[in-house]
Amino acid sequence: MRKVQRAMAIIFLGFICALPVAGWLTPDRKFSPEENRMLEPKPKLSLYGVTSGKFTVGYENYISDQFPIRDFWIGVNSDTGRALGKKESNGVYLGKDGYLIQQFQPPAKLRLEEDAKAIRALAAAIPNLHTYVMLAPTSLSINKEKLPDFAPVGDELASLKQMRDALGKAIKFVDVYPALFANRQEYLYYRTDHHWTTLGAYYAYRELCKQMGINPQAKTEFELRQVTDQFYGSLYSRSGFKHIRPDEIELWLPKDKEPISVEYTDEQHSSDSLYVMENLKEKDKYAIFLNGNHAQARTTSDQAKGRKLLVVKDSYANSLIPFLTKHFSEIVIVDLRYYDDDLAALIRAQNIQDLLLLYNINTFFMDRSIQKVAEMM
Repeated sequence: MRKVQRAMAIIFLGFICALPVAGWLTPDRKFSPEENRMLEPKPKLSLYGVTSGKFTVGYENYISDQFPIRDFWIGVNSDTGRALGKKESNGVYLGKDGYLIQQFQPPAKLRLEEDAKAIRALAAAIPNLHTYVMLAPTSLSINKEKLPDFAPVGDELASLKQMRDALGKAIKFVDVYPALFANRQEYLYYRTDHHWTTLGAYYAYRELCKQMGINPQAKTEFELRQVTDQFYGSLYSRSGFKHIRPDEIELWLPKDKEPISVEYTDEQHSSDSLYVMENLKEKDKYAIFLNGNHAQARTTSDQAKGRKLLVVKDSYANSLIPFLTKHFSEIVIVDLRYYDDDLAALIRAQNIQDLLLLYNINTFFMDRSIQKVAEMM
């Protein structure tokens, strides 16, 4: 027995001694494909950094992010917690049927009113601008039956109603929850990612068309093409839960093909496709839609000549915008997280008649970039 204990002690001490050597021999990584995020670099030593405590915090984050074989240990921790019955990790629930579902934190009343005020100010500043707001519920609301039993969650629908009331009647609120919930048995949200699928985006597109007075395209007008069945999304990376079936990504390609141009203004680059197939080789395969997020982009086509739309959005819009190119000759796309110019001036300069703000409800209330609009006003 003593020999076994001694052997275990030697192995443990050897492991402890090997860690600093492994850390010294292993080069620092800038990016973690497994977690889909940038890793903390080694902080620079300075008097201010030491006295303010920022160096200590930065160095702790650096050690955590650059820990040897970090991805392996994350997997071990996840598997151990799962074996012990753990159903939540980093704000993500491990639900039924392999669904990972993100928690929702309702916004404070003042925060909600400020966001609504910013949107009202933009709409009021541009005469004859038709303003539509679509705040998409997440999988949390549509797939609530897949949540672990007794999981505490925030009420997305209550926040949606409060936002709708705060916006007032002059702004058209596009409520997509009823359509999504009615079709909840279908594959509307990715299991491992926080986005809706192309099918979920299609149902939301149909609801938007009703508000805009547009005749939506039928499913039969598209060729459905699965481009991957190996998509592990943001919630998979964030939670650390492993051994989950990957998602499929499907493109809906119009059978009646029309030439289209996509200009990525921030990169001064253009394309003749709404989809970037090369991104299927990357960790973030959802970036196949409009090449991910950009400060500003623009689609142009010969459809609906003269009608222009501005989409102010988060990444939920990326898989919905392709459906709209049939109805607008030009779509200007702005992501306020990266866009710093005057939005009202852009609307006037481009003679835009329709404005769509499209976010998922989680991102909308977590992100403060909508307040840039209030500052512009």
